[in-house]
Amino acid sequence: MQPKISHSLYDFGYSASFAASFLSLTAQRPDRALAVGRVTFQSQELYRLLTEVGELEACPSGRLRREFELPVVGDWVVFSPQDDGVVPIVGVLPRKTCLSRKVPGEATREQVVAANLDTVFVVMGLDGDYNLRRLERFVVMISASGAQPVVVLTKADLHADPLGARLDSQAAVPGTQVVAVSSLLGEGLEPLRAFLGPGATVALVGSSGAGKSTLLNRLCGSRWMRTSAVRASDDRGRHTTTHRQLVRLPEGGVLIDNPGVREIQLWADEKDLSGAFEDLETLARSCRFGDCSHRDEPDCEVRAALGDGRLDPARFENWLGLQKELRHLERRRDVAASRKEDRRLGRFYKRVQAEKKARR
Repeated sequence: MQPKISHSLYDFGYSASFAASFLSLTAQRPDRALAVGRVTFQSQELYRLLTEVGELEACPSGRLRREFELPVVGDWVVFSPQDDGVVPIVGVLPRKTCLSRKVPGEATREQVVAANLDTVFVVMGLDGDYNLRRLERFVVMISASGAQPVVVLTKADLHADPLGARLDSQAAVPGTQVVAVSSLLGEGLEPLRAFLGPGATVALVGSSGAGKSTLLNRLCGSRWMRTSAVRASDDRGRHTTTHRQLVRLPEGGVLIDNPGVREIQLWADEKDLSGAFEDLETLARSCRFGDCSHRDEPDCEVRAALGDGRLDPARFENWLGLQKELRHLERRRDVAASRKEDRRLGRFYKRVQAEKKARR
């Protein structure tokens, strides 16, 4: 557990809107003493909460398991205080933002990574981890969450031209701030501190070995997280972080560290592409035809930009690929929603039939 820090919950992200939601929920249950806390750690169904009285161990109540989505790190939850032992979580306050991805594999389900974020640092190492197309995919995922993306290029001390890499990254995600840092040497970190402070919630996402834990240690001013060396063969590190964990900063505010992401399956809509491809969306609106495929139609501004060098062909192909992926996801979500509704109606029909039979 982290040492106790004397701050109010507002310093760690609680707000007037969360307070109003808490009062609304407690008004529905006047016969029960309730309190609010923030999820700082989750491992299966065991949770750790930051509360007004310190950190508490908690687990979801039976009703919460049956009827609602389970909380994740960053959630503000309502619990029933106990004299000792593990406290039951009885409710989850409405989220202001939600960082999600599709579950790995063929299933069409959402996996919530973290909740109630203000900013997400996309951490990418300037070694074998550096990949502009994956960077674009990360920014699309974060744009869908409602949080602000910030790109953090780590290991700048190992790159021959970190300024050039930063400019290339800026071109790949226009409108998104890009910062090159050396966490090991403590250089270039000041722009990131502007996103921290009382009330702020920042999450770190990136591949294993990208330097998230080393960066977190630098921003915290102490060694909160264990770090591991990367393999020389492929610049990949071991998964130092194995669970999502919310770390309280001494001056207020919180950082959420995430395990390394091997696979980024998007849970988003086509409109969320604008967060990473605003320049391409602007070009597309200038095409002669509103449904231009940008392949062989006349007066296509996108093709013109490809021809005169204003647009990187690899970036264009990634944009088309992401559009196709999200359209496919939308169709699968529609099918999954239809099947869920069919199951609901089936259960309702069986219940009605059983009630009729019982009345005979």
